[in-house]
Amino acid sequence: MSQPEPTDYEIIDQLIRNKDNRAFEVLVARHQQAVRYSLRQLTAWNEALADDLSQEVFIKAYMAIKTFKRESTFSTWLYRIAYNTFISYQRKMQHKLDQQRTPDDQDYERMEGSDLGNASDLDLNKDLAIAMQALSVQQRSALHLYLHQQCTQQEISTIMDIPIGTVKTLINRGRAVLQQKLAAWQDKSYE
Repeated sequence: MSQPEPTDYEIIDQLIRNKDNRAFEVLVARHQQAVRYSLRQLTAWNEALADDLSQEVFIKAYMAIKTFKRESTFSTWLYRIAYNTFISYQRKMQHKLDQQRTPDDQDYERMEGSDLGNASDLDLNKDLAIAMQALSVQQRSALHLYLHQQCTQQEISTIMDIPIGTVKTLINRGRAVLQQKLAAWQDKSYE
């Protein structure tokens, strides 16, 4: 009979107590895909950027692992680092360009085009990431955590360091915008 896999907390204990870097590799293997996916959604599916930010997230997590207080799950703590890393990137870009990063006009034209929702030509994940660019960074982050990572509203409040009422507002307003932007996909699903 095989032993159950150790919990994230047990792995963190092993990492801190024994200075076992292999333990951190287990945490990375467990959570890397979800963190990358989150960052891809936030960066309009810019895979290279998302991968770079993901690497930065895990470096920061490794450096700060002793500060993890277990007041939330490890994944919530990790998503908070990812969110803050993304926000820092956005601020740097905004400072460099003196304006917030926006998607290419071509992407918006494609979203508005009549071919939207043709599953053989387009990838829903990429279209969703493009549509999410119409949202504020906070709306995009809250919706992604809620819909894709299935975080509770309380976890999102913790990750984003905002009141739960604000989380609810961000989710509801963001959903309305996405429903409008992705209407062609919704219409296609009924055919």
